[in-house]
Amino acid sequence: MAAPLLSHTASPAVVRGLSPHGAACCRLPRRRFGVSGGMSAKSGPERPKPRERVEIPGLEMITYEKRMHYVPGLAKPAYRRWERDYKDPRFYVSPPAQEMPLFKEKPCYIYTQRTSALEGVRQALWLTKSQRMSGLPAQLLSLADSSAHQIPDQDERVQDAIRHARFWDTTQKRPGKKKYGRTLLHNLLHLCATLQPRHPALGRRILAEKYSLAATWSRGQDLFQIRGQNGLLHNCMDPLPELSGKQEVADTAGHTLETFYPVSPTIDLQKVQVYQEVNSTGFAADYAYPHPHTLYFLEGADDNCKLQPEQFRAKMLMFAFGNALACAHKLYGVSFCCKSVCAGSFSRSNRCFSGFWQTQPQPVLDRPVTVQAVGTNGRIFQFLVFQLNTTTLEEDDGIKNQVWLDEDAELYDFAKVRPLIKKKQIVVPAGLSGYKPETFSKFLALYLHGA
Repeated sequence: MAAPLLSHTASPAVVRGLSPHGAACCRLPRRRFGVSGGMSAKSGPERPKPRERVEIPGLEMITYEKRMHYVPGLAKPAYRRWERDYKDPRFYVSPPAQEMPLFKEKPCYIYTQRTSALEGVRQALWLTKSQRMSGLPAQLLSLADSSAHQIPDQDERVQDAIRHARFWDTTQKRPGKKKYGRTLLHNLLHLCATLQPRHPALGRRILAEKYSLAATWSRGQDLFQIRGQNGLLHNCMDPLPELSGKQEVADTAGHTLETFYPVSPTIDLQKVQVYQEVNSTGFAADYAYPHPHTLYFLEGADDNCKLQPEQFRAKMLMFAFGNALACAHKLYGVSFCCKSVCAGSFSRSNRCFSGFWQTQPQPVLDRPVTVQAVGTNGRIFQFLVFQLNTTTLEEDDGIKNQVWLDEDAELYDFAKVRPLIKKKQIVVPAGLSGYKPETFSKFLALYLHGA
């Protein structure tokens, strides 16, 4: 009788290692999913260090430079840097910062349109030496509540403007926030402009875009600047009236500025040492609309810079302050022009299109400068009013500037292309829902202020 192929005492591991024909088979290698060398803290192969060129005094190194091709056994020639005898901007190499004519030992901290301040509005209040008041001033609230300044069929026309921005002005199923936010802002401005026959002073205004602002001031021991293009600016021929009287301005001296120690006030600001102390509104000295009225900001307009709501409000405050400060320097300062500063801003008639002003700090301005700001993302609005009372910003004591801020005012709740259905129940219907007329009343009040 033949012996059995497998004994009763054979282990399962032995059985798994045998082939169907009874012979031992080669087991397949088990795949091991390891990690890369960078993730496992393993350094790669070291690159060979370049050989040091040894120069022996009195001996000339024989190279293949004259043969113009590689020759084994001969040394590699050391080529000199080729200098062009003409200017090519594609290959321009800037000199070191220490050799530039505008280099200064004292650094300057610059706030731009992409700056995301860590502390938000609190940091902006300290930088601008301002006192914050919640809500809008009483003068603007009375304008918002007055029915005499409303547009005929106001609510219906505003809702049509919202529907145009969200549903009608697109070929997409769902337009992006950047597109419908800009469309809605221009629709509301166009709607407010229909009141010009009733208020002729509205014709003394103009909208400006892509202008470059520059404002410089000292705060404590540091130097600060605001630079860049902020948004849409409503300019006017006449300045806005001040919102606080002399007694209310004098009472701001008792206000204590909030600090955020140990965080530095200069955090997230760009530190540079090549700069020039310039104050410019971005317009010519003889511009017919010299006074800033309202700045309009679009949240998310820049794809490369996404700001949180707190940082977005800080940006509104800083640029409203910058426009007011540049306007104050223009009103109370001496103008000058330098071709080396505004290079490229001259037309064929050699006329300068950039006016620069400089003045000494004043504890109290004879006439405060008021600037308004409106920010929106297409649904939520931020309203801000800034009054510049002083340009003496070095110390914490003394007269403060004033800021009125109304946050997160919703114009509507939903604008749905399709209804939102949950558990076979329509939670949010299709179309526009939750319209809030008081938000547009505030928008209209800021537009009519000063008219």
